[in-house]
Amino acid sequence: MSSKPLIVGVAGGSGSGKTTVVNYICESFGTENILRLEHDSYYRDLKHMPFEERIKQNFDHPASLETELLIRHVEALSEGYPVEVPMYDFAEHTRKEETVSVTPTQVIIIDGILIFSEPELLNLMDIKIFVDTDDDIRLLRRLKRDINKRGRSVESVFVQYENFVRPMHLKFVEPSKRYADIIIPRGGKNQVAREMVISLIERKLN
Repeated sequence: MSSKPLIVGVAGGSGSGKTTVVNYICESFGTENILRLEHDSYYRDLKHMPFEERIKQNFDHPASLETELLIRHVEALSEGYPVEVPMYDFAEHTRKEETVSVTPTQVIIIDGILIFSEPELLNLMDIKIFVDTDDDIRLLRRLKRDINKRGRSVESVFVQYENFVRPMHLKFVEPSKRYADIIIPRGGKNQVAREMVISLIERKLN
């Protein structure tokens, strides 16, 4: 790559609609021109713990993620080097043996609820987008996702939300909104805001 990629951060609470925004950006520019790095891929490996201990961990605290590895990967990609992105098993709370090989693209999107709460990672971003959605809608979306895609029970999702997700959102995610360049209200389906994002990325690329 002749020039450094444009680094775009997309943050927001769990279930806010980040994926919808990221997918829209990818469709607008073509997936071949965009690399998506999910902060969730960098959860720390807990296979050294018994499963009963793993499920008690606070997965909504910044310490639960190996952000230092993500930072190294973004820096390497910015310099034109390929990296091996970890794969995470959300049902077992362990990191898989295999990794995903990725190479630099014109645009790199970093996606995650806590990415704006990490100063070193924040400093690598050229554009920072925060997707803002009402708490009740986010809870319903998280409930649906964790049951369908991560094999959780309804009760476990509610317990996790009450004990970890909500307090960590108030402590880390919500305050990080002040670092955003663009705040998208009413979630990822806000068409006017999404078009503004595409326009801004186009200007930066040109």
